[in-house]
Amino acid sequence: MLQFIKQYIKHPSKVGAVAPSSRYLAEQMMETINFNRCQCIVEYGAGTGVFTKEIIKRKKEDTLFLVIEENEVFYRELLQQFGEYENVRIIHGKAEQVDQYLKQYDQSKADYIVSGIPFASLPKVVSNQILRKTETVLGGKGVFITFQYTMFKKKLFERYFTVRRYKKVYRNVPPANVLVMKNKEGILC
Repeated sequence: MLQFIKQYIKHPSKVGAVAPSSRYLAEQMMETINFNRCQCIVEYGAGTGVFTKEIIKRKKEDTLFLVIEENEVFYRELLQQFGEYENVRIIHGKAEQVDQYLKQYDQSKADYIVSGIPFASLPKVVSNQILRKTETVLGGKGVFITFQYTMFKKKLFERYFTVRRYKKVYRNVPPANVLVMKNKEGILC
């Protein structure tokens, strides 16, 4: 927790919160994922690994799981905690390069992308780059799941995706909005 607060103080626009996500938020983020049918899951902005841990607990052994974290301190912590798990790859990098990371592991598409990125505090150009790449690597069937503390960028999300589900999670500090989205032509299974 102390490490999280330190990173928030150093990089508030990239960390986005003063505390890690709650287990209640993690449950809502996992709710839509069909772990029995997916082959590839990507996580953006894993932070201290709250969602990472839940995905690893639930995923099939042969499901590839790419965890992308830009913050060096969080990356090292994630590598130490989860680097030895089967088919889990911890990547120190940027979400806007997701297509390159997928290619490295012989994947062209992701079934699910789970995001902890604080889009409200990112420059519009960076948000657009991430969402454009996300739209591409999900194709017509993939699902994008994110949470936001504010809905300032809802219109931006709607430029790329159709919001299929929305839920407010009050048992989190601060309360969070979970959005489940598909590409405009995709159908949520």
